[in-house]
Amino acid sequence: MKLNRLIDHTNLKPEATKEDIKNLVDEAVANDFYSVCVNSSFVKFIKDYNKNIKIAAVVGFPLGAMSTKAKAFEAKTAIEDGASEIDMVIEIGRLKEKDYDYVLNDIKACKEACGENVLKVIIETCLLTDEEKIKACELAVKAGADFVKTSTGFSTGGAKASDILLMRKTVGENIGVKASGGIHNKKEAMEMVEAGANRIGASKSIEICK
Repeated sequence: MKLNRLIDHTNLKPEATKEDIKNLVDEAVANDFYSVCVNSSFVKFIKDYNKNIKIAAVVGFPLGAMSTKAKAFEAKTAIEDGASEIDMVIEIGRLKEKDYDYVLNDIKACKEACGENVLKVIIETCLLTDEEKIKACELAVKAGADFVKTSTGFSTGGAKASDILLMRKTVGENIGVKASGGIHNKKEAMEMVEAGANRIGASKSIEICK
């Protein structure tokens, strides 16, 4: 598959305006990117602007520390507004203190809110040990998620090929792995793909595909 068709073209900046989001959509169409990835408040605006573009909306972003009920409601609202994919952030502190039932149920609630739509689970690899990364991936699979994803891009680090290898090994071949955060060019993107990623989240998408 062509690299551009693996890309969720992303703008999650808090200062993003409607004009910025229009530009994001126009760039995604012009470069045939897989989707646009945005904060959930922009989903309906995008659907009204271009009903054909595929939209991924982030939920519980970027900290993951809001209530499960709030995350599930945000996911349900984003789907109703026109998103076809949800990228949710896990409750990282609960994972680190080994409250695995909480993390599992948090993911499950968002998956239920998504229905048949795709759920990606952001585990924020830069904050986790390898053992915690493995456990997060296992919980995501158990909860019925469709993808595991490295990073929000808003914490202390982004995607690493070594993490992609570990995540792919943990989830197997039937679950997607999305590399996101700090991917700036084609070389970095291809390292992620070769390590096992089948989706790339990036704001530098055009530079990556040059």
